[in-house]
Amino acid sequence: RRVREAVVSTQSTGSENLFRTVLEMQPRDSGASGGGGMTKEEKVKGLLDEILERLPEEFNMMEMAGRTEDRSPYTVVAFQECERMNILTSEIRRSLKELDLGLKGELTISNEMEGTMNAVFLDKVPNNWTARAYPSVLPLGAWFADLLLRIKELESWTTDFALPNVVWLAGFFNPQSFLTAIEQSTARKNEWPLDRMVLSVDVTKKWKEDFNSPPREGSYVHGLFMEGARWDSQSGMIADSRLKELTPACPVMFVKACTVDRQETKNMYECPVYKTRERGPTF
Repeated sequence: RRVREAVVSTQSTGSENLFRTVLEMQPRDSGASGGGGMTKEEKVKGLLDEILERLPEEFNMMEMAGRTEDRSPYTVVAFQECERMNILTSEIRRSLKELDLGLKGELTISNEMEGTMNAVFLDKVPNNWTARAYPSVLPLGAWFADLLLRIKELESWTTDFALPNVVWLAGFFNPQSFLTAIEQSTARKNEWPLDRMVLSVDVTKKWKEDFNSPPREGSYVHGLFMEGARWDSQSGMIADSRLKELTPACPVMFVKACTVDRQETKNMYECPVYKTRERGPTF
């Protein structure tokens, strides 16, 4: 079964790459759409306007700092994530406004502007955005929708800086910083040495909508998927994946911290976690 799933995944990836290559080979000059359809510039201009219209304003870091005196590890993570999001959205807005002026003839099209235009036309994320973003393999349309969800999550969190009932771990620029914050927060509360702290993860039988409050210690997290296997909630164990379910979602997980001498390791599997399906450096 695992071999079949691997074949399906490989064939799907191959098909996507084939169609993308065919698209990239299409003529890109202004008159290439000879049948009366939209030109490349018109299509890019439409997408550019839509992105700029839907892109929220940057987080006001000074105003946020004035709203809370709390400097807990979780709050520090929230500020760090907002700062990185500001860097990304600022670059998106700058590069698109610059490209807009270029399309209007008010600026000379530079190599960077041409790269942004080609990427938007081909539904790819421009290189100058990915350099400031989080690892992702999504095409531009899905990537931007995902970006808006990440911003909405941060907006909700920074309204009162209360830890969300369930945290979207995959929605962070730096998920490791949040996991470290769990260790720091637990160590401070219990006056345990930080260098002796480790994480413990329990997979619950519930989903995000089933939780009405955060735990007293640690955090509930969601947004994780399995590949080549699935989580069986009834048995509470990893099981073989079902046919055509390439990346089944995991239930909410309870991540807590304890000292290394209290860590339960019997019958526990240390499962590697990656930020994207490409694995590699996203471990």
